[in-house]
Amino acid sequence: MNKKYLYIISIILLSGCSTNYGRYQQANDSTPTRKPNSAELHDAIPRAEQLSKGGNKNYQVRGKYYQVLKSAQGFTQTGTASWYGKKFHGHLTSNGEVYNMYSMSAAHKHLPLPTYLKVTNIDNNKSVIVRVNDRGPFHQNRIIDLSYSAAYKLDMLKTGTANVRITAINYQVDQALANKTIKAMPLPTRNTLKKPSFNNRKTVQKAKLANGKYIQVFATKNQLLANKTAKAITSLYQFNAHTPEVNGIYRVQIGPITSKQHINELLLTLKRNGYPNAFKVTI
Repeated sequence: MNKKYLYIISIILLSGCSTNYGRYQQANDSTPTRKPNSAELHDAIPRAEQLSKGGNKNYQVRGKYYQVLKSAQGFTQTGTASWYGKKFHGHLTSNGEVYNMYSMSAAHKHLPLPTYLKVTNIDNNKSVIVRVNDRGPFHQNRIIDLSYSAAYKLDMLKTGTANVRITAINYQVDQALANKTIKAMPLPTRNTLKKPSFNNRKTVQKAKLANGKYIQVFATKNQLLANKTAKAITSLYQFNAHTPEVNGIYRVQIGPITSKQHINELLLTLKRNGYPNAFKVTI
């Protein structure tokens, strides 16, 4: 056969594939080849975030218009949850991030991006905290699409859907108030530098025996944001989070952590749930 015709046929075949699957490599969604590990089953850590530049305008899908809420304050909803997995893994979400089916994330039609939600499986009372960064589901009578890890934790993979109750975690910090707080903070001097502070004497004693292994989550000039984040992390994990301050910078740090496995798993979880610059430190 003439090489020219072979080339034309190959182009047609490739065009046909792209027409069927669109931007995805699979025609239908599928289950991942492995289960989530222990680090991937940790809840998302709520924190104050600015709204994403992408995905927060009213939009249209299949001829239907959807309105994006200006705030998630007080939001709660009951309905059917589904999940999405391998087909969408590695593709962009509505707010421009990359979908990771092993992260604790979700898609919702109306909530601002990002929003943190507590999702409870009404049938078995299992719950999970997710970060909404995508739009959907656009199937009738479904209110939320969960990541594979979130669906696994809710024990809904066998049925594919679940009756859930979703509640917004109101963790937004008013930016104007935050800016005023930063401006009002006195400039520290060498005499006012603080060492890492702990909750009680027992914690201090443990810290001295732990060889100083910590994770620094992030640093900020906003003391209110640092304290709220530390409080949320402490409530979700078995490790204390504290906020030592040096030269007006508050460092949100977790520890002490004596197990190498635990510190590596927690660091991976933090990086996948909104803290990509988290790192191990020795104090």
